[in-house]
Amino acid sequence: MDFIAIYLSQLADPFRIGMLVFLLITAANTAHATQNRWLPIMLGIVFIAVLIPATLDRSEDVALAAAVGIGILANLTVVAVLFLVQAGYRRVAK
Repeated sequence: MDFIAIYLSQLADPFRIGMLVFLLITAANTAHATQNRWLPIMLGIVFIAVLIPATLDRSEDVALAAAVGIGILANLTVVAVLFLVQAGYRRVAK
């Protein structure tokens, strides 16, 4: 598989999207207890990028390091879209 195919398949993964949504909800709920909200989000993005290809069935022609690297990029893209949706919602709700 090429880079674009792996990236698009990871962007469309509902398990990945759900985990990232709940990561952001958890980070928002625990923001008062932590000094920095961005560190748990970044660690969660890396954790999800490693967890999914390491535990779930993946194609044998993709190396684990490549799948993790592309997964980090896909996770950053999904989180950016989720932040844009949140900002748009806040702007409309005012």
